[in-house]
This record gives sequence, C-alpha cells and structure tokens, in this order.
Amino acid sequence: MNLFKYWFGLAPLELARLLLPPALLVLATLLPGRRVARFASIAVALTLPLVRELDTPLPLTVAWSVLWLVVAWQVGLSPPGGATSATGRRGAVEGGAVGLLVALALLLLMIASLARQDLDPALGRRVVLGILILGLGVLHLMMRRHVRRAAIAFASLGLGLQVLDGVARGSQIAGSAPANGAVWLATAIAVALVIRLGGTRERYAGSPWVSEAHDLHD
Repeated sequence: MNLFKYWFGLAPLELARLLLPPALLVLATLLPGRRVARFASIAVALTLPLVRELDTPLPLTVAWSVLWLVVAWQVGLSPPGGATSATGRRGAVEGGAVGLLVALALLLLMIASLARQDLDPALGRRVVLGILILGLGVLHLMMRRHVRRAAIAFASLGLGLQVLDGVARGSQIAGSAPANGAVWLATAIAVALVIRLGGTRERYAGSPWVSEAHDLHD
C-alpha cells in the first residue's frame, strides 16, 4: 500500500521530527487537564521550526509558534470562581465515544482517499502529515467539549491546512505561488473568537463545558 511506503527508510530522528507534532496533539486530545493542554501547546510551538514541511518563510514560521504559545497561555488559565467541571456529567462518556468514532471515521476517509495516489514519497509524507494534523484538530473538537480548549482544535486545523497549502504551492510553477499569511491570519481569527467565547461562557454562564449548555438553559 503506497500510504505505508511513504515512511519506509526514514532515519529514526527524521521520523521523530515528522511525528512529534501529531503525537503532542494526540496527548492534548486524549488526556484531560489544563497542564497537559498547556504543555502540549508549548511543545508544538517549539517544534514548528523543525517542521520544514510547512514550507513557510521564517517570519511566518515564527508567527505560527507565537500563535501556539498564545493558545498555550489561554488553555492553561484557571477557570474563574464558580466554573463547574463536566466530570461525571450525564452523557459525557457516550458523547466522547461518539465524537471519537465520528472523528476517526473522517480521518480514515481522508487518508484512504490518499492511499490510491502514486505520489513521490517526500510529497506523500507531507500530504499525510497535513491530513493527520487536520484530522487531529477535528478529533480534539469532537472529544474535549471544552470551549476554551477548542483553541487547540482550531489551531490544529489551521496548521494542517498550512501544510497542505505548502504542498499545493509546491505543485505549481516555482515562484508562482509564494507563501503568505492568509492561512495563519484565518487561524488566528478563529482562535481569538474561540478564546473570547470561552472566556464569556466562563464569566457569565459559569461553565466552559459545551455538554452543560442544556443544563444551564434549563
């Protein structure tokens, strides 16, 4: 299967360089807690200069790292007094299981669409990396159900799109599609809106959890 051939023959350090950001996103998705989310986001910010597959100029790469540091700062903030926890809320386990299955199905569908393509290994790895990061953003959004922590999901979606944007630009005539900050700007706006919404919910509704919206309404 061509999908697996993309990764054959890579040195361990090169494989670790490629898979470290997705692994950190898996950590932030599967493990609860503000400290885990902050650690993973900071680590992603520090590893981005090593991800050459972004194919972005240095200032734009630095901008992505800064955005992830902002995400780390926000997701690690303590909730204001009175904010409740969703631990043990009714339907939490069922909702998480359904979100996991739906997000995994979408991720596998995207990867399966690539499996039939006969791409150059280097190009194929970049496409897989972009799809994987984008899919992990969807997975985080479906599973965590915490409004402020959704900033990680949207930052992941934007980062995955930036990798795929680099692949698309590379397939065109050299120099005809220079890298710009459009994807970063759209991601920064989405992250800012999510952070603002999360802070508003915590301040006025008393809960940052999406699963508690119906309870608060009742």
